Amino acid sequence: MATTDSKQPSVQPKESKPAKAFISTGAMTIMIITTVVSLRGLPSQAEFGIQSIFYYLFAAIVFLIPFSLVCAELASTYTHSGGLYRWVAEAFGPRWGWSAMYLEWQTLVIWFPAVLMFAAVSLAYIFWPEAFDAKLASNKIYTLVIVLGVYWFCNFMAFRGMKSSKMLSTLGGLFGTIVPGAILIILGVAYLCMGKPVMLTHESFFPDFTKIGTIVLAASIFLFYGGMEMNAVHVQSMKNPARQFPRAMFMAVAVIVAIFVFATLAIGFVVPAKDINLLASLLVAYNDLWASIGVPWLGNVMALLITFGVIGQVSVIIAGPSTGLVAVGQSGYLPRSLQSTNSRGVNKPILYVQAVFVTLLAFVLVVLPSVESAYQVMSQMATVIYLILVLMIYFAFIRLRRTQPLKRRGYRVPGGKFGEIVVCGVGILGALVAMILSFIPPSQINTGSPVVYVLIILIGALVFFSVPLIVYAKRKPSWRDPEVASKFYPFDWQIENRRPSQVSKWSADYVPTPEQLAATEQRIAAEADKKQS
Repeated sequence: MATTDSKQPSVQPKESKPAKAFISTGAMTIMIITTVVSLRGLPSQAEFGIQSIFYYLFAAIVFLIPFSLVCAELASTYTHSGGLYRWVAEAFGPRWGWSAMYLEWQTLVIWFPAVLMFAAVSLAYIFWPEAFDAKLASNKIYTLVIVLGVYWFCNFMAFRGMKSSKMLSTLGGLFGTIVPGAILIILGVAYLCMGKPVMLTHESFFPDFTKIGTIVLAASIFLFYGGMEMNAVHVQSMKNPARQFPRAMFMAVAVIVAIFVFATLAIGFVVPAKDINLLASLLVAYNDLWASIGVPWLGNVMALLITFGVIGQVSVIIAGPSTGLVAVGQSGYLPRSLQSTNSRGVNKPILYVQAVFVTLLAFVLVVLPSVESAYQVMSQMATVIYLILVLMIYFAFIRLRRTQPLKRRGYRVPGGKFGEIVVCGVGILGALVAMILSFIPPSQINTGSPVVYVLIILIGALVFFSVPLIVYAKRKPSWRDPEVASKFYPFDWQIENRRPSQVSKWSADYVPTPEQLAATEQRIAAEADKKQS
């Protein structure tokens, strides 16, 4: 996800710069694919059999494509530091920009327990025989120990900086996701070609929409496709974004859907729908597929690789969200005690706060009937928080089309006014439907009391959404770091000395002068000093 770089100076003398290195269409396509593709959620869709193809295509059309187009326009228009914080704050002011950045951080904090539960199950399947693996994987105490042990280990490793984590992440991405994913698809094709019995059910392509409880798991696909706000910030680095980005996006969507579909069907070939487990079925599928060609022990090797991939992913992501949160917080949204960094530039206080959140969330295992149900709750709560963020970005896009109609845009959502209505209408409706579905207990999983299930997600979402608003309301002038805040490029409405809701008077080719920027910084600093006194 996008992060905030608060070190970018707002006024700098012109210097000679080396020729700009452009991102090609192929490079952007690969960036999108590697950001989105993950094996963790495949079992949740394998239960649908052939219908999983419909859900993957539907989510791509109503979420991945429209959200990609909107993020591309925002990123190519607001090119200064800040990412989604700048997008939302340009439209609605710092309160909501800060809230958007916080929700991005919170989504990943909730994601950590879920993905580490998957790691714990994967680790359990490196042993022998499979009956022992399954029993260990379903043990709450074992899962809780692994989740907390791995997370706190990665947390302490993050204190040492990102160099070692990046190497671990690169190797983990290659050997823990790309290689296992390719092997899964190849094994599935080989299994089919050998004429082995196929366990797929639901021969109808279209689902039965009257059975809401059975389609709830499909809502999680929206989180599978999350992360486009990260790649959108690179749109301005393309030579011709208006032509190149749509091509890259549609090629990436085609590849992503193909990978998800074939990998999901491969699981469905060997695991009956009634036996699908959100955490274990991927590992069971590997065991059965390798066994079909006479080398069942390679299933244990795959489990080891997947575990390594998850740990690598967590190790590099663990410090990322806090970096953006702190960079924005230094503008006055976090206490000074939470802004300090160590000699390696790592913010230990926020990492400790993040670790406490993860630890408390991991204990949801205690109140739910199984590891699988806890995983489902964490996944759906993360989906709800992420979709709130997605809706904020859509609304910011609509607002900025009204308040800054003449601003130069490096890329525009095609189709003019009609294109804006269609893209935003489809995207917002899709996000709302997925959010509503996230509160319904899935019929395929025993989640215990439906009331408890809904309350955990509802209360969790309300609390996490309220936290940034409460922090903003309670902020103190002393929290603002003048040195850092003065280097953050001001918002357009600040430079024009207007409110975010007012329409900009700038023409498309207008560029603020250094004198205007300096005067803006002085005005912002004077207002902060006045509040503090």
